[in-house]
Amino acid sequence: MAEVTHQPPALQWQHLLQLPAGQRLGLMLTLATLIAVLVAAYLWSQAPDYRVLYANLSDGDGGAAVSVLQQMNIPYKFADGGALLVPANQVHELRLRLAAQGLPKGGLVGFEVMENQKFGTSQFAEQINYQRALEGELARSIQSLSVVQSARVHLALAKPSAFLREQAKPSASVLVNLYSGRSLDPAQVSAIVHLVSSSVPDLQAQAVTLVDQSGALLSSDTRSAAGTLDANQLKFRQALEQRYSSRIEDILGAITGAGNVRAQVTAELDFSENEGAEEIYKPNQDPANAVIRSHQISESNTGNSGANGGGVPGALSNQPPAAAAAPVNAPNAVTTSSAAAASPNSNSRKDATINYEVNKTVRHTREASGRVQRLAVAVVVNQKKQTDNTGRVKYTALAAAELAQMTGLVKEVIAYDKDRGDTVSVVNSAFSDPSQEKFTEPPFWKQPQTIDLTVTIMKNLLIGTVLLLVVFKVLRPLLKSYSAMAAAAPQLARAEAEESPPLLNYEHHVEHAKQIARSDPKIVANVVKNWVASDGK
Repeated sequence: MAEVTHQPPALQWQHLLQLPAGQRLGLMLTLATLIAVLVAAYLWSQAPDYRVLYANLSDGDGGAAVSVLQQMNIPYKFADGGALLVPANQVHELRLRLAAQGLPKGGLVGFEVMENQKFGTSQFAEQINYQRALEGELARSIQSLSVVQSARVHLALAKPSAFLREQAKPSASVLVNLYSGRSLDPAQVSAIVHLVSSSVPDLQAQAVTLVDQSGALLSSDTRSAAGTLDANQLKFRQALEQRYSSRIEDILGAITGAGNVRAQVTAELDFSENEGAEEIYKPNQDPANAVIRSHQISESNTGNSGANGGGVPGALSNQPPAAAAAPVNAPNAVTTSSAAAASPNSNSRKDATINYEVNKTVRHTREASGRVQRLAVAVVVNQKKQTDNTGRVKYTALAAAELAQMTGLVKEVIAYDKDRGDTVSVVNSAFSDPSQEKFTEPPFWKQPQTIDLTVTIMKNLLIGTVLLLVVFKVLRPLLKSYSAMAAAAPQLARAEAEESPPLLNYEHHVEHAKQIARSDPKIVANVVKNWVASDGK
C-alpha cells in the first residue's frame, strides 16, 4: 500500500514556483485581478457622497473656487450643467470658507469698477460704468434675500434736460431666479420694488417691473394692491379674530369645561382712511350779547361856530341825538346821524362804524382705519359627558335654554350689533375623542431609517457576494488546479528519471562496443561468429 504524505504549505508554494513560466504568469494575473476587485470594492464602499456646492457658476467664480479647493486638498468634481460637487459632509463648511474669501462673486460688477477709472475716460464711458456699478450693487442686495438665488437689474436712465417738459422719468426691470420650491410673497415683492426705486433718483415704484425665472410678472401685485390687504392689515385682522375667539372660548369654557368649546370668528374690517375739514358760519347772536370787534365814530361840524343855536324851539330840538345802531344780520354796520341847524349858516355830520365778531367753527375729522364692519361667529360646544352606575360613558345634548344662554354670552363678548349685520351661530355636537382615534404609523419597511439601513446592508451584501463568488468560483478552482499541477510535478520528474536510465544504458553499451571493435577487432569477430553459430544450431 502506497504511503500518503502531506506536504506543508511552504512546500506547496515551492511547487507553485516550479510551474512553467506561462502558468505562473496566469496565476499572477488572476491574483492581481482579485486584488484590484477587492480594492475597487473597498473604495466604492468608502467613496464620499457628493453634493452640490454651487450651481450656475460663472467661469471666473468657478476657476477661483476650484483653485481654493485645490489649495485645501478637497476632492471635487463637476456634474452635468456645470454644478461644482464636493463631499456632502463638507458642503456647509466649504461654503462658509469660500464666502469668507468673497466667493462666489456671482459675475456681478459693483462700485469697484469705479476704482479702475483711467485718465481720459469719456463722460459717456463714465456714465455707463456708473450704471453698471449701480445695477450690480442692486443685484447683490436682492440676492441677499434667502429665497433669491440670483438676480439681474436693468436700469433705463434718461439724460438730464434743462427743460421740464423734456425730462423723462427713469425705469427699472428686475429678473430674479428663485430657489426650487420657493416663492416671493406680496410683502417681499413690494420690498424689492421699493428697494430699487429708493436707490435710483426720481424712480417711482410704479416704474419698476419685477419678473421671476418662469416669466411671471410679480410687480403687478404691488400696483393693484390698493384695494387689497397688505401684510400688516392681514396680521391685524388675524389678531383681532384670534382675540375674539379666545375671549369666547374662555367665557364658555368656564361653563362647559376646558377643551369643550371651539370658536371661530370672521371679521370684516374697513381699512379706508377718511379725512375731512369743514368751516361753519352761524348767524349773529343777540345784539345785546354780541361781541364788538371794532367801533369807529367820525363827527364833523361846519358853519358859524359863534352863532346861537337855531332851530324850532321846543323840547324836540333840545334833545341829544339817538345812539347809533347797526343791523343785526350785517357783519359791518354803519350808522350815520346828522342834524342841521335851523340856521342856514351851520352844518353838522356824525358817522359811527361798529364791527361785530362773526361765529366760526373749523372742524378737522379723520376716521381711523380698521373699523369693524361685520362679525361672523361660529361656536361649537361639546355635548355633556355623563357616566352611569355601570361606568358607561354617554353624551347628552344641551337644552335649548342653555344654548340660548351661551348665545347671549357670545353676543355680549363681541358687542353684537344687529344693524351692522353681525351673525352668531352656536351648535351643540359631540366632539371626537382623540384617545379612541388610532394613529396608523407607516409600515416598518416604509420608514426612512429602515430604508437607509436596508440600502447600507444591501450594499455590503453585494460587496461580500462578489468577493465570495470571485474567491470560490474563480480563485479557489484555479488555485486547486495549479496546486494539483504543482504537486504532480515531482512525480512526473521521477517518472521521467525512471524512464531515462534504460535508454542511457543502451547508448552507453553501444558506445562501449564501438570502442572495443576499434581497439580489438578479433574480439568482435569472435562474438559475431558465436551469434551465427548459435543461430545455425
